[in-house]
Amino acid sequence: MEIESVRLNKYLSGQGVCSRREADRLIAAGEVTVDGRTAQVGERVTGQERICCAGKLVGAVGTERAKPVLLIVNKPKGVVCTTSDKDRAPNVVELVHYPTRVYPVGRLDKDSEGLILLTNQGELANEIMHAGNLHEKEYIVTLSQPYTAAFLKKMGAGVEIPELGETTRPCRVEPVDEKTFRIVLTQGLNRQIRRMCETLGCRVTALKRVRIMNLHLGRLNSGDYRKATPGEMEELRRELELSRSAKVSGE
Repeated sequence: MEIESVRLNKYLSGQGVCSRREADRLIAAGEVTVDGRTAQVGERVTGQERICCAGKLVGAVGTERAKPVLLIVNKPKGVVCTTSDKDRAPNVVELVHYPTRVYPVGRLDKDSEGLILLTNQGELANEIMHAGNLHEKEYIVTLSQPYTAAFLKKMGAGVEIPELGETTRPCRVEPVDEKTFRIVLTQGLNRQIRRMCETLGCRVTALKRVRIMNLHLGRLNSGDYRKATPGEMEELRRELELSRSAKVSGE
């Protein structure tokens, strides 16, 4: 019986090494080998090969797979979500120092704080991050100056960001105080909220993510983490299934 092959990025994701996107970056950078040779982006594997990432063996045949992990982390300002940061700032994975290998689900800017998810479940990470799924992410934003009602209205309607060549999706925005507002996005453009505010003439002084889908930061202290509860995982799977069903029905 012939063993089915899969794309290498999907294999690495399924083994809990990183997301598919990050896997492609690592492969392109020459960090992944298959049976001793440098891997190529797009190649397929069966899992029977000797696959190494950054010098570490991945998915050795006969080894026991780690149990699924999903961590809710309160990332402090100044901590990064990528191991390739040029400043060599503290990394969120190193900060948590979890015994099972985990990696960030998406990114949160170095200058921002709050909720970041860490997991060893590649497919789960891909589904949460996929922009087309319209999953909600909620932030508390503070500006250097008081804002106007017109500012909030423009933020909610969508802002054209020339340097990205895109107009942001309509979103929910509500006031907190004269300089602070709450915003719920369903996309994740590079430094999106900061760019939106700058385009409208305002500067962000503090940005904190407090929710991703049904997962809330709550009262978790800065730098601390906790495991997602069984109830949270059940609700998360339900929301992801609804996203999959809506996508299929819309095709």
